[in-house]
Amino acid sequence: MTLHAPIPAPEKRPLTVRLATPRGFCAGVDRAIQIVERAIEKYGPPVYVRHEIVHNRHVVDRLKAMGAVFVKELDECPDDRPVVFSAHGVPKSVPAGARAREMLFLDATCPLVSKVHVEAERHHAAGRHIILIGHAGHPEVVGTMGQLPPGAISLVETVEDAAAFQRPGDAPLAYATQTTLSVDDTSEILAVLKRRFPELPDPHKEDICYATTNRQEAVKRLGAGCELVLVVGSKNSSNSVRLVEVALRAGARDARLVDDATQVDWSWLDGVSTLGITAGASAPEPLIEALVDAVRARFDAEVIEDSGQRETVTFKLPRLLTA
Repeated sequence: MTLHAPIPAPEKRPLTVRLATPRGFCAGVDRAIQIVERAIEKYGPPVYVRHEIVHNRHVVDRLKAMGAVFVKELDECPDDRPVVFSAHGVPKSVPAGARAREMLFLDATCPLVSKVHVEAERHHAAGRHIILIGHAGHPEVVGTMGQLPPGAISLVETVEDAAAFQRPGDAPLAYATQTTLSVDDTSEILAVLKRRFPELPDPHKEDICYATTNRQEAVKRLGAGCELVLVVGSKNSSNSVRLVEVALRAGARDARLVDDATQVDWSWLDGVSTLGITAGASAPEPLIEALVDAVRARFDAEVIEDSGQRETVTFKLPRLLTA
């Protein structure tokens, strides 16, 4: 009998993998998820959550398995179970409705979104009309516009909108922004508005949150040196979608948004010698680790952690959950 030597496994092609820093969860997302987890632990399931607590399919599915019930509107919630408002913020009518029904509710609005709400109220109290730079229909924009009476805020989404905006009467103007926008796109819109309305005051503090800014800066570094950048995040996550755009603008030949490693088409890596990996602020680190493992299984990967801004911000949980 002739014995055949085993066929050697094909050698893996070398690949440099650069991991963005920072990436993944921010303090506001971490706080919001903890609020749902602690509420389920304290009050038992089900705990209702108005809208997705954060925009990530894996996070939502895990919380569902723990006993969270996600609904679109407050009228889908029973009076006798706790309800959590999502990290994106809600119009004032929502907590008012919950109080009228004597419901137990927990507000998981990111404190940096709440800051924008406070600034909007301050401008309105000073008699200013507010220009809100953001994306129509996004829960954060709906929540911010719902802090004030109808007509008090005008939404501007693009440079073209900024050029076409008409001041209502002779009202002084102010502006605010959605916290998860592209820093560069927002700067372009603001440049048009400032040119047309030089008296526009600067925001009290930068509205685009530190986490969005830091992740975009990290992706700019990746885009400048990677042929392909993979962004872990869900399609309805504004900050994740922006990261893809920023990577392409920074020079990446290709950039893709994936929920997890199963969505990667490995033909995307043909001809790629340096791969960048990052994640939106609502994507958990295990998803990034699983993607790196999937890359290692197919390539002789050298994984390099990029240097970047280290984040130490934390936000307190509501007293109801810590008492």
